[in-house]
Amino acid sequence: MVGVLWNRIRGEKASPRFEVLLVSQDGNPISCANGTALVPHASIDRVRQADLVIVSSAGLDVDGVLNTHRRAMRWLVRLHGKGATLASVCTGAFLLAETGLLDGRTATTHWGFADEFKRRYPRVRLMPERTITDEGDLLCAGGADSGLWLCLHLIEKELGHEVAAQTAKAFLLDLRPPPQQSFTVFQGRRGHGDAQVARVQDRLERGFAKAITLEGLAAEAGMSPRNLHRRFKAMTGEAPRAYLQRVRIEAAKRLLERTRNGIEQIGYEVGYGDSRFFRRLFRKQVGTDPTSYRKRFSPKASRARMTTRLA
Repeated sequence: MVGVLWNRIRGEKASPRFEVLLVSQDGNPISCANGTALVPHASIDRVRQADLVIVSSAGLDVDGVLNTHRRAMRWLVRLHGKGATLASVCTGAFLLAETGLLDGRTATTHWGFADEFKRRYPRVRLMPERTITDEGDLLCAGGADSGLWLCLHLIEKELGHEVAAQTAKAFLLDLRPPPQQSFTVFQGRRGHGDAQVARVQDRLERGFAKAITLEGLAAEAGMSPRNLHRRFKAMTGEAPRAYLQRVRIEAAKRLLERTRNGIEQIGYEVGYGDSRFFRRLFRKQVGTDPTSYRKRFSPKASRARMTTRLA
């Protein structure tokens, strides 16, 4: 729609700036997760060269997509070798990573799949806090709607800021995306099979508002602080102190969404007596300050946005 919608609004002649083809591995219709059927223009075999290929989300069945799209992945490698830029949306990053092209490069994917991605592709520098990563010839976008910001980013790279801004205005989009970490929900890694570490996780998640020390946790778990630190990080991917901070900030996010309590009070309720430290830690983990987070996700903020739109 670049050069089409904006031109139409302005009463100018449409002048499409991209030639777009929708292709599937075999050329057959694609059944989306919600049951919608998409009819492609061609199979991948008909496309021998391209300037840009955008890989859609792999959905929830990542294993199934990887197993059935080996030919498509070889096709991506060939086109990349001929100079094509490759981009992915959401779990489409798994297909790019499976080709090996992302090894040693930065990437992002949906935050809910970040741990799985890290386990599968340790050579990729995954940055799940980012909405978009750009390695020049390899780009990734986080969640499904991040694909819109990816498109704006690509438009700006190819056609300049003015055209990207026009497109953003035509589609009622912010030109710059918020960090993906603003949407992330922390869930401690479970299923690791270490009963002692699991008990420590339970202790942190239930008693996060109280003063907790590594020595106290270690005494409760019946091991040395050093051993607890080592085992806890190996099983959960986080050191105990970092895990506690993640739990506390997640609790603070819920309070910001559900209550009208002041920021200082919320910091105290989740275990921080120093409100400045709490605000700094919140911004570091969430990518925005507590007040901005509340404006985005509280029911009052949602009603205010609806009232503004209806007005």
